[in-house]
Amino acid sequence: MAADRSKRFVPVPGLGTGTVAIAYVCVDYLQHVRPTWHDRLMPALWAVLVLATVFRLIFYRHWAKELPAALPFLGSVVFLLLAFLFEALSVRFVTAVLGLDWHRSADPLPDTGQWLLLALNEMLPEALVTLLRAHIITLHHYLVIFVMLGFSVTFGSIKAPGLGFAARYIFTMAVGRLLRTFTFIATILPSPRPWCALVRYRIPNYPHPWAQKYYEPYTSDSDAISRLLQLDSAYAEGKEYPVEFVPDWGKMSFLANMLRPNIGEGSTWYQLLKRASGGCNDLMYSGHMLVAVLTAMAWTEAYGGWTSAILWVFVLHSAQREIRERHHYSVDCIVAIYVGILLWRATGFIWSAKDTSKARRAAKFDEVRTRLTQSAKDSDIDQIRKILEEVETAGQDKETLSKKAVILFGSCVVLFTFTCVVLALTLTTDG
Repeated sequence: MAADRSKRFVPVPGLGTGTVAIAYVCVDYLQHVRPTWHDRLMPALWAVLVLATVFRLIFYRHWAKELPAALPFLGSVVFLLLAFLFEALSVRFVTAVLGLDWHRSADPLPDTGQWLLLALNEMLPEALVTLLRAHIITLHHYLVIFVMLGFSVTFGSIKAPGLGFAARYIFTMAVGRLLRTFTFIATILPSPRPWCALVRYRIPNYPHPWAQKYYEPYTSDSDAISRLLQLDSAYAEGKEYPVEFVPDWGKMSFLANMLRPNIGEGSTWYQLLKRASGGCNDLMYSGHMLVAVLTAMAWTEAYGGWTSAILWVFVLHSAQREIRERHHYSVDCIVAIYVGILLWRATGFIWSAKDTSKARRAAKFDEVRTRLTQSAKDSDIDQIRKILEEVETAGQDKETLSKKAVILFGSCVVLFTFTCVVLALTLTTDG
């Protein structure tokens, strides 16, 4: 048992981070069943959480561990923002490239997962079906749980550095978003909600010139497709369509070729991207499920306990609701689950719950083994004691920051992270 405890960080018992996380989800769900209770309890819960965290930050003792993790954390944030930008551009492209006429005529793909859930609705008790339909946990809640887990380092609930933990989560998220973008842009799939593009977008009715030449002539004519395979060249003449509208976006005007703006959709490319939201094609794999799985994986490794099982139940509940409400096909949720698990396993080099102090002491002992043997032969007790102190201190983190530096660094970290948290939670309050 002692050997196992030395290999892995053991959270300080009794802090209740898991209980608080589950309580937050339950209290926020009251907005659907007891709005008055929610309006009273949620502000009080947030006040307690913020005050407790600020108090613990004042007496946090591991700022020296946080300093080396600050640069990877900032790099991960920048990487994630760039990944989001690339994803937003790609979402607009796959929605606009085929035009609104395609969205009107494209039927949703057959999804056996949707069939199964509809069949279960007929077989299961009404109360259970109501529970499966309930919006118990959303994207907003998974991000709150991640934030709670990150700041719980100040309570000793997870292993320091907290910035290292956050850097791993954010970096893994960025890689996942990039892989997702490469996946959905490779093959354009029709939306499970065929009315989506008609309601949310003002893209042209006709396809992009690329689709006019390489896709439209070969969509339904089997002879044309057969000849295309033989020639391996786009031979057919396309239909005549209006010329593409190109706005004056200055140096960013080149984006108009892939974003396909319409007159009146905004004076800048950024305003156009803000309309992209989740897109109106099926985007394999589910971004919401990626967040859910990464949060569950992070929680399981860093904190563990009975709340991990509850969190994975929440993940499965989210998956079936994504399918049930036709936000995604079943395959999108399944792929997101195993991609999230594999990605988290692959990024353990950034932060890990394992305690590395024992390995550092062992490495130092191998380094001084010859000196220690010679000192023993010489019966030099003082030298032996000195060598053993070197071995012991090798497993400890060096405190290299002055008090002023700790205050300055800690203040900057707290201000930056709180700003990021507020922005992230504000932008995801609608789930």
